[in-house]
Amino acid sequence: MTHVCFTLQVDPAKLDAYREAHAAVWPDMLRALHETGWRNYRLFLRPDGLLVGTLETDDFAATQEAMARTEVNGRWQAAMAGFFPALGELRPDEGMLVLDQVFHLEEQLAHLA
Repeated sequence: MTHVCFTLQVDPAKLDAYREAHAAVWPDMLRALHETGWRNYRLFLRPDGLLVGTLETDDFAATQEAMARTEVNGRWQAAMAGFFPALGELRPDEGMLVLDQVFHLEEQLAHLA
C-alpha cells in the first residue's frame, strides 16, 4: 500500500465554486476513482487556495494511468482546469506536486518492537 500526498494551488477567487464542485462530484467520476484504485482519497483546502490531497493505492503511477484512460476523467479535468490557472496547459491531474513522506509514526514504532 502506498500513501500519497500532493498539493495544487486553487485560484483564491474561486474557492467557493471549487468547494461546490466537490460537494457533489459526478457519480461516474466517483465510480471511476474507486474502480481505478484511489482509496481513502481526501482533499483539504486552505483559505489561501493551497489544496492538499491524500490517498492510498497499490501503485500510484498505474492508478493515474488507469484514471487518465477513463472518459469521465477528461471531462472532469476540463471542468476543473479553470480553478488552477497557474498550471497553464497542464491538466490538474498532471500538475500535482507529490510530496515525499518524511515521517510515519506507526512505521517507527514498529521498529522499536
